[in-house]
Amino acid sequence: MPLIPEEPQIHESAQGPRATPASGRTAPTPRPVPGPRPAAPSRPGRPGPLRPAPPVQRTPRDAAAQPGPSGPAAGAAAPAAPAAPQIQLIPASAEGALDAAEEAVDLLLESGRAPGDVLVITTGEQHPWAAHELSFGESSYWAQHDAGDDVFYTDATVADRATSRPVVVVAVNGGAETAAASALSMAHSRATALLIVCGDPQRINSVLGTSV
Repeated sequence: MPLIPEEPQIHESAQGPRATPASGRTAPTPRPVPGPRPAAPSRPGRPGPLRPAPPVQRTPRDAAAQPGPSGPAAGAAAPAAPAAPQIQLIPASAEGALDAAEEAVDLLLESGRAPGDVLVITTGEQHPWAAHELSFGESSYWAQHDAGDDVFYTDATVADRATSRPVVVVAVNGGAETAAASALSMAHSRATALLIVCGDPQRINSVLGTSV
């Protein structure tokens, strides 16, 4: 009788259910393949577990068609209006207004203010520095203003050419009332932080029509 070759051993977990039990033993009941677990039943009064919805894939066209926010909240907040400069009045006569303005400039520089931050406007006679620099021509004179690295002196008749600076000092040292009014109005629009007015308080208040 020929010998039957011995069958290779197969791990128990890998072999399937046997149709015919070997050696007369009862075949084990095959186990079901585990599948997805059903959701746990919800308890009375409590909602069952919710599954998050799958993310929606957007195409570039869908993203472009998506309406964006509109109105003031859509962009940055509108820039606030610039604050009015602080105003200081230094009482002085018309003859002493220019000296008072010089003292104010010296105090500003000693306190750490940069020279290029200061603009000085006179309503009457020009400051000696302005008269000296204008003798070399207006181009050279205004070039120093544009450089913005030093105190600049000008008078009310041409002060409209001056640009804004943090500090403006006005010396009400004479001139017509219209010149003083023009200089004060111009100085107020050019000063971004501090406006110093040197002169007779009564005259200044009458020119402005209100207290400074």
